[in-house]
Amino acid sequence: KGFFYKKARLLHPGEDLCCLARLDDRSRFVIINVGGIKYKVPWTTLENCPLTRLGKLKSCNNYDEIMDICDDYDVSCNEFFFDRNPSAFRTIMTFLTAGKLRLLREMCALSFQEELVYWGIEEDHLEWCCKKRLRQKEEEAAEARLFEREMVFHETTQCAFQDNSRLSLCMRKLRDMVENPHSGIPGKIFACISISFVAITAVSLCISTMPDVREEEDRGECSQKCYDIFVLETVCVAWFSFEFLLRSIQAENKCAFLKTPLNIIDILAILPFYISLIVDVASTENSNKPSGGAGNKYLERVGLVLRFLRALRILYVMRLARHSLGLQTLGLTVRRCTREFGLLLLFLCVAMALFSPLVYLAESELGAKQEFTSIPTSYWWAVISMTTVGYGDMVPRSIPGQVVALSSILSGILLMAFPVTSIFHTFSRSYSELKEQQQRAAS
Repeated sequence: KGFFYKKARLLHPGEDLCCLARLDDRSRFVIINVGGIKYKVPWTTLENCPLTRLGKLKSCNNYDEIMDICDDYDVSCNEFFFDRNPSAFRTIMTFLTAGKLRLLREMCALSFQEELVYWGIEEDHLEWCCKKRLRQKEEEAAEARLFEREMVFHETTQCAFQDNSRLSLCMRKLRDMVENPHSGIPGKIFACISISFVAITAVSLCISTMPDVREEEDRGECSQKCYDIFVLETVCVAWFSFEFLLRSIQAENKCAFLKTPLNIIDILAILPFYISLIVDVASTENSNKPSGGAGNKYLERVGLVLRFLRALRILYVMRLARHSLGLQTLGLTVRRCTREFGLLLLFLCVAMALFSPLVYLAESELGAKQEFTSIPTSYWWAVISMTTVGYGDMVPRSIPGQVVALSSILSGILLMAFPVTSIFHTFSRSYSELKEQQQRAAS
């Protein structure tokens, strides 16, 4: 505080006239008036920051140059007036005098950023905690602008169907039904049907992996249960194809529609069914032809391809993200927390590279049982121990190995907990933003 008042001092009403009554005070001090708050600042303080807006006052030679920098100037009192935020300038004045630049909690971070640009102070001078808060607000503002552009784009596309023709009326109703479940009863019914078919697909996928169904498939037979599962899957895929067709019809920009992540997931989930049908027909034709060992290998490969394509049906579960706010929040959190997940992976890799050689040396030299045959095989044990899963397939037997295992478990708990707080705050913030957007869209 003493250092601050030696360089700059806040003036109370009526004090500025008496403090600058002498001419030598006018040559040594200057009054800075920001939004009605006045400060008595020595010229030497402004000389320490020549690149800022206040530092440029020292080099002004005439009235026009002064007016280019400030909003008004009183020659009699040597007072410079700036029509800016006085709360932000209080922090900036503290930085000019004491060298500490912090972001006020009660002030908008983006407004403070504009004040820094106006006064010519770089953001790098901010404290690390304030800079982190500013970067977070910038990301939120960028996402808000992106959402606003998307809303404007949807409004402009809707304006293309604002005429009173029957086609435009049908397109508006179709768009509300498939894109906005909160638009009315048709949208809610459409969303419920879509969710029901996703649940039926997941159940049928589980049933198709039962041992009796797999045995019939391997023998090339098809019982009534297998036939019913195929019919049910065909009906579900037909509905999903119909839904995808409706969404593509109401989309104005077909290229942007196909680039949407959820639409890409729809394509990846629907195409395997049709591809598996084609492969199944081709394999049936090939099986009718006389063949030897090469034909059997071909059929085995075809069966492997079919099982892989059918396993891709699990992607239908991702379609729930269209109607689930929680899944949308999860996807947005994963996209925002790429750095945190990268740090988590880095911590895990470094700890794995540290504890794997230690447990190998402890067990190979002092262990009673040779389970850790090499350092690469110890990597699996390190990952399982660091994540506190503990399968028990590889267990250190010696006391030094158990000490290493205890250290790896404790360090894994700590390292896994470090980024969790940031991820949790991001998830909470993303959920609030998506909920507000959903309410805004519904209204």
